[in-house]
Amino acid sequence: MKLRYLFLSAALLSTTMATAMGNYADSLAILKQRLDSIQQVNIGQNRQPAANARFYRLFGPTTFYHTAANKLLRLDGNLSGKDAVVDEIDRALMRVYMNRPDLVVNSQNRLSEAGSIRRGADEPIRNSVDLVERIAPEPLAEDTVPLEIEVQKPKFWTHKGDYFLQFLQNYISGNWYKGGESNYSMLGSITMEANYNNKQKVKWDNKLEMKLGFMTSKGDSLHEFKSTDDLLRLTSKLGLQATKRWYYTLQVVAQTQFVRGYKSNDLFVYSDFLSPFKLNVSLGMDYAVEALNKKLTGSIHLSPLAYNMIYVDRGALATRNSLKEGKHVLHELGSLFTIDLEWKISENINWKTRMYGFSSYKRVEWEWENTFTFKFNKYISSNLFIYPRFDDGAKRDGDHGYWQLKEYLSLGFNYTF
Repeated sequence: MKLRYLFLSAALLSTTMATAMGNYADSLAILKQRLDSIQQVNIGQNRQPAANARFYRLFGPTTFYHTAANKLLRLDGNLSGKDAVVDEIDRALMRVYMNRPDLVVNSQNRLSEAGSIRRGADEPIRNSVDLVERIAPEPLAEDTVPLEIEVQKPKFWTHKGDYFLQFLQNYISGNWYKGGESNYSMLGSITMEANYNNKQKVKWDNKLEMKLGFMTSKGDSLHEFKSTDDLLRLTSKLGLQATKRWYYTLQVVAQTQFVRGYKSNDLFVYSDFLSPFKLNVSLGMDYAVEALNKKLTGSIHLSPLAYNMIYVDRGALATRNSLKEGKHVLHELGSLFTIDLEWKISENINWKTRMYGFSSYKRVEWEWENTFTFKFNKYISSNLFIYPRFDDGAKRDGDHGYWQLKEYLSLGFNYTF
C-alpha cells in the first residue's frame, strides 16, 4: 500500500513540474512576441526604443487593461492608429488575455481603486519660516600666509685659492766634521683662480700665481738675502664649447718675477723684474680632463698657432734669454701645448703639475713643474718641488748642456679654500 502511494506521489510531482515548465516556456514566448512587436514598430519609424512609462504594462505584473479590449471589440476603430507603439503594446496584451488568462493577476479597476502614487506630488511644499533678525552676511576671513620669494641669480663665477708659507732652518757648528754652513730659508706661495662658466658653452678661466723664496748664508759675504724661487705669472683662457669636453680656446700667458736674482759672492744680476718678461698668445683647442672618479682634473691645451714675445729690460741679459746681443725684444711664431693637472692621490697627498712646450721651429723651450704636497693636518704640510727645463736658445752649459733643474723640499703652514 505504501509502495503504491509512493508511485502515485511521484507521478503527481512529475505532472506538476511538467505543467510549471510549460507555463514558464509559454511566458517566455509571449515576452519574446511583445519585444519583437515593439522592435518592429521602432524600426519602421527609424528610432530607438524610448524609455518611458508606456512599457511598464509589458514588464510589470500582468494586468487587464480596458483600452486593449476596447480597441479589439469596437466597430468604428477610433481608438487605434494614434500611437503605433501603444497599439502594439495593446495587441501584445490581448494575446496574453486570450491565450493565457491564468497569467492575469490584476485589473485596471483594482489599480484605480488603489490610487496613483503621484497624487498630490505636484503641489509645492511651503514652509513657514519666521526670521527674527536680518543680518548681512559677513565676509569670511581669508587665511593668508605671507610668502617669502627668494630669486637667486645664477652663479657663473667660482673662486678658489691656495696659500702656503714655509720655513727651513739649518745650523752647522764651525767644527762639524763634514763641513757646511748654517742657513735660513723661507718660501711663500699664493695661487688664486677666478673662473667663469655660463653653462651655455662659454668658459673663461683665470689663474694668478705668485711665489717668492729667500735664503741667508754665512758663506755669502756680498748678499744678506738671495732669492731661491721667484715667479709672477698670469694665465687666462677664453673657451667656446665644441663638444662635451673640447673647447675652442684663446690662451694668454704673461710671466716675469719680483726681485733680482744673484749667485753667492757674485754681484752680477742674473734676472730682474721684466728681465725677462714673457708673453704668449695662442689659439687652439682645450680638452677638459676628468678621470679617476674626479680625482684627476685639469686641462690640456693644444695650439698649432702661437705668438711668443720675450722682453728683456736689462741689455746684459739678452743672450741669456734667447735674444741677440743688444736686442731687448724677440718675436716668434710657432706651436704650443700646455698641460695643467691636479691629482688627489690620497686624502693627504696631492700632486700638481704644469707642462709647457713652445717651438718656433728654430728653438725649443720646454718646462715641467711638479709640486707634491704632503699634508700632516689642515694647516701643516710639506712641499716637494721638482722643475726640469730645456731651452736650446740659451747659452749651452759645459756640464748640463741645454738642460736646467731646480728642486727643493720645504715644511710649513698651508691654507686652501
